[in-house]
Amino acid sequence: MTGGAADERPAELPRETRNSGIDMRPDRARVALCTLAAVVLVGALAPPLSTVARRVEVLEALQFALLAIAVPALVVLGAPWRLLGLATRPGGAADTEGVEVLERPKVADRVAAARRRHPAVTRSVTYLLLQLTVVVVWRIPATVDALARHWWLALFEAVSLVTAGIGLWLELVESPPLSPRLARPKRIAIAALSMWTVWVTAYLVGLSHVSVYRSYPHVVGRDLSVSADQALTTGVLWLTSLCAFVPVIFANLVLWLRGDEDPDDALYRLVRDRRRGEGDPPGS
Repeated sequence: MTGGAADERPAELPRETRNSGIDMRPDRARVALCTLAAVVLVGALAPPLSTVARRVEVLEALQFALLAIAVPALVVLGAPWRLLGLATRPGGAADTEGVEVLERPKVADRVAAARRRHPAVTRSVTYLLLQLTVVVVWRIPATVDALARHWWLALFEAVSLVTAGIGLWLELVESPPLSPRLARPKRIAIAALSMWTVWVTAYLVGLSHVSVYRSYPHVVGRDLSVSADQALTTGVLWLTSLCAFVPVIFANLVLWLRGDEDPDDALYRLVRDRRRGEGDPPGS
């Protein structure tokens, strides 16, 4: 005998429909950004750019800009943490019966939770100072001249610039599941300081009337003149930093003026303030 509730049970949905609420595919835009970051990194370190950058000052500046600004920004915006298995997929996974299975938090998830619980300004400033130090070190005449003489130094340059740059950009933009620790006005200040540091190093070269980097030849009639080479170097660094940091500054400025706030940030702030209040002595 059949009937009752068993007869009224709806037909079983196909697996594609049951799992449609869980996006198992990574976002195409983020995958494209990660792929572009890898292409830019290889292009900066491989010939012909790596070879010509040892002879032409402006191309060395282009190589520096790609490693210090473009690659870190693309990596953070691409948020490859889930692709690399460092973070769980949003919404969890589904088993063969269509039941959602929660994944254990991974490295990036734990770091993201810690960043929300402890939005320390000092840590963000540390990343800023590290990035500014690395940028200045790789733009002073001694290191640039050494790069022109020893090709293998570019590998150390790439590791230090990309690592410090990723740490900085994680303080500026969302990179799910990681989010910036700072409020938007402070993000604007950090982005502006990073941009101005690159500008200052570029202007010091562009305003010089003598060759700043003496390992780069400027043969009359064959190579760019000193003034032209250094002016183009300044332009490359100025334009690259402008295109990278100005959108971040204006986006955070607009959202800050609109008063938009992340509900999670507000909740964590409320819980933290309440805990502090409970710990205060009576009558304080």
